[in-house]
Amino acid sequence: MNHCHNSLDHIAIPEGAKKIVLVGNPNVGKSVFFNALTGMYVDVSNFPGTTVDISHGRYGKDVVIDTPGVYGISSFNDEEIVARDVILTADLILNVVDAVHLERDLFLTLQVIDTGIPTIVAVNMMDEAAEQGLKVDIDLLEHLLGVPVISTVAVKGKGVEEVKNRLYEARTGHIPPDLKNELQSMLNRIGSWGEALLVLEGDQHVAERHGVPAGDLREEIYHARRHRVNDIVKHVVHDTDEGASFGTKLGRYMLRPWTGIPIFAIVLYAMYYLIGVIVAQDIVGFTEETVMQGMYEPAVRAVVGRFISEESVIGTILIGEFGLLTMTVTYVLGLLLPLVVGFYLALSIMEDSGYLPRLATLVDRAMTSIGLNGRAVIPLILGFGCVTMATITTRILGTKRERTIATAVLGLAIPCSAQLGVIAGMLAGIGTKYITIYVVVILLVLGVIGKILNKVLPGESSDLLIDLPPIRLPRGENVLKKTVTKSYAFLLEATPLFMLGALIISGLQLSGLLEGIQSALAPLTEGMLKLPKETATAFIMGIIRRDFGAAGLSVMDLTPAQTLVSLVTITLFVPCIASVIVMFKERGNKEGALIWASSWVFAFIIGAIVAAFVI
Repeated sequence: MNHCHNSLDHIAIPEGAKKIVLVGNPNVGKSVFFNALTGMYVDVSNFPGTTVDISHGRYGKDVVIDTPGVYGISSFNDEEIVARDVILTADLILNVVDAVHLERDLFLTLQVIDTGIPTIVAVNMMDEAAEQGLKVDIDLLEHLLGVPVISTVAVKGKGVEEVKNRLYEARTGHIPPDLKNELQSMLNRIGSWGEALLVLEGDQHVAERHGVPAGDLREEIYHARRHRVNDIVKHVVHDTDEGASFGTKLGRYMLRPWTGIPIFAIVLYAMYYLIGVIVAQDIVGFTEETVMQGMYEPAVRAVVGRFISEESVIGTILIGEFGLLTMTVTYVLGLLLPLVVGFYLALSIMEDSGYLPRLATLVDRAMTSIGLNGRAVIPLILGFGCVTMATITTRILGTKRERTIATAVLGLAIPCSAQLGVIAGMLAGIGTKYITIYVVVILLVLGVIGKILNKVLPGESSDLLIDLPPIRLPRGENVLKKTVTKSYAFLLEATPLFMLGALIISGLQLSGLLEGIQSALAPLTEGMLKLPKETATAFIMGIIRRDFGAAGLSVMDLTPAQTLVSLVTITLFVPCIASVIVMFKERGNKEGALIWASSWVFAFIIGAIVAAFVI
């Protein structure tokens, strides 16, 4: 889409009138300032070539134009295109920022200042910042930006009159010398400072408008701008307990290592107790053993057995040891569904309380050591729900390098919710010693894999940029809705794959190949891992779904040491079919195949090392 930068022709602008443009992120309170400046004399018109409406009105002899809320001036969507084109025509800009989210909002502020257009900044919602124990040094912020900065609480009218009185004090702010030199060299071809900036940042539309190639400095300019924002925020925003609520104080404790790590340990233990003890032992003990194996399976065998012999081919497929109507239904509804519901319940509580973003901030430094940033904790935690979905969410990471590392870690060291539930239930029965060994081994593998990839893959980790919502009590309705929705999605995805797995295993059993495969894998299972050769069946099932494999192990008669070895191996074992498909789709055939093959090798090597020490 291409727009001429003077496409405000549809707005009547009197000769000599200044264009005052309101700019800000979504939901920062721009509309309050717009209404205060324009009163009732407001017009709304559709911006040419888009579906976006913009409001405009009069302030004295000048014209005030409101722009859509955006996070940056670019050409990613209609809102940004409209904001960009209106901003480039401005005589002065009133930039409204949210005092609570300065780290987010100042990126747009600095981009506006870099356009060279006279600017004034209103730091809004200062009352909310105070409630969250944040103190903003307005004078220092004005000094660092080089433009007038005013403290406001627009909805209460505080600071609005000062904004009006100082509006025409708007001036050009501080632009970094390196960027200024680049802009100066571009001006002889562009003629407009703001448009020169956007060409340097790779804006194709603006470049085409001037018949010049788009620049390739976006990454470099954005990276430097983000560092400027972080530096400014570090100096002007200070935490204070004065007036801060309990939720605010608790949110801060979650961010500080000395208090955040113990809180994280408590959260992990609570999750383990919920999923590994209450659900895996008590609830699953009832649903799997009492309901499914005690009542459902005998009933379905009795009904089907009237028409089809259990020893026949059809009987084996339907109601045999790995039957579609017996084992599959029992595993999905009796064993896995309660575990998945328990996990998603815990995850939804963490999401709705505002804890997850704080966890991302807390672990940022540790994540950097394996080539990621704190944001990667989100796909990693989601991986404990579903590795397939988590692999897709690696798209939120800033670079291809980070996405590759995260995908590899997910494929190798993160058990999905259903598998984790089975693992937690099995670990609960073998004692603290083996639980500790399991956790240490998996964390070591995760760390070593991350370290190796961080060294081998070129590039650096991107900086963490994340909003921290207020800490609050989770809303029951939200938690329930998320839990039900995600659990239902699990049923839809898992059931067909479990049926496929059951068919394959039954087919192998009927053809005699299952015993042949068990014997062929005996050097691995019995030799390296020191496990019964029947565990090969669980690994075959694990290829279909990892939790299917873990469930297969749960019904075997293993010693505590053998249980540990089998759980370490099945955790590191290849991702399920759905995850592999997504992994190949997201990372490409070459990377996907390498990650998949590596998980086979690592699983059996690490399992063998653990077996050598404990068996």
